[in-house]
Amino acid sequence: MHINFQTLQELIVNRRSRQPATYTQQDIPKELLAQLFECARFAPTHKKTQPWKYQVYKNEHKRALAEEFMRIYQEITPSEKYSEAKREEFGAKIQKANCVVAIILDTHPELLPEWEEVAAVACSVQNLWLACTAQGIGAYWSSPGIIKHLNPFLELDENQKCIGLFYMGYSEVELPEWPRRAVDEFVTWKV
Repeated sequence: MHINFQTLQELIVNRRSRQPATYTQQDIPKELLAQLFECARFAPTHKKTQPWKYQVYKNEHKRALAEEFMRIYQEITPSEKYSEAKREEFGAKIQKANCVVAIILDTHPELLPEWEEVAAVACSVQNLWLACTAQGIGAYWSSPGIIKHLNPFLELDENQKCIGLFYMGYSEVELPEWPRRAVDEFVTWKV
């Protein structure tokens, strides 16, 4: 199989975190979402455990997620640190996205150390993110501390946990490039 390397490189280089505040109201159809998740399922996975699970929230389900997020924030935040503006911001961020995806880690402790499963999920999310970029969809992975309290809402099993929320929406905002370290700064050549 021959894939155009330049196209792949361009896609990787142009992937950006696009915050929900930049999203338009344009809907991402379920058929397109299914194609994006088709890319996510081809991540590398040790022992073929495929430890990624995704829950996609749109419409009234997304509103329920926003309400739960705000409720949890209010419940767990000490009064001296509580901010009604921050609580509202959590809800608004979820509502601004066309869809919000709960990223779930499904561990197999009898087979593998958890870090290998986390790495596989991260690869799956990267595949999803690159597919979003190719389709002109903005995306953003967020892992606020509140997610560890979402398990009951997400109805997760004992061996599962939410490791982030993935926000998705069309974005017309052009983001500037930001500097990356040169290859020789992070690669030691022993050739």
